[in-house]
Amino acid sequence: MTSRPREAEARLGPIGAVLCRIVFLAVCLPGPVLLAVAVMPAAATGRSAADFWGLLAGGVLATLVGGVAGVFGWQLVGRSRRDARLLASDGVAATAEILTVADHLSGEDPGLELMLWISGPGFAAFEARTVRYGDPALVPGMVLGAVVVPAELLYSVG
Repeated sequence: MTSRPREAEARLGPIGAVLCRIVFLAVCLPGPVLLAVAVMPAAATGRSAADFWGLLAGGVLATLVGGVAGVFGWQLVGRSRRDARLLASDGVAATAEILTVADHLSGEDPGLELMLWISGPGFAAFEARTVRYGDPALVPGMVLGAVVVPAELLYSVG
């Protein structure tokens, strides 16, 4: 059993996953393209030595930055799809009682940070934190629906 509960990534459908993966692949491509152009013979392209070094430096930088961003995004999409499948196949219904509500001001969208007490059949109750946007009606004592995968302590609050 996992020692710490983990909130499931945002649900992403199959079409959204394909579109996101295409975007992340496109983020990875400019670096290798610049590197390929840099190593093409200078006589065939009419480039100077300065152009070569500029393309080479830009290609290396774009490959490193784009590669890291693309791999991170690809893994995020995979984790989102894996979490959704796991919640659908092994998830049990649970309740999430709001213990505390606090303002959450990081990022562009202000929201509410909720401290939850999640309990249900087949697992020991646990505390978890989540951030909800655009719902000022959330108050301590309110009960929300949740789904938990007991073996992973993976949860999603509905």
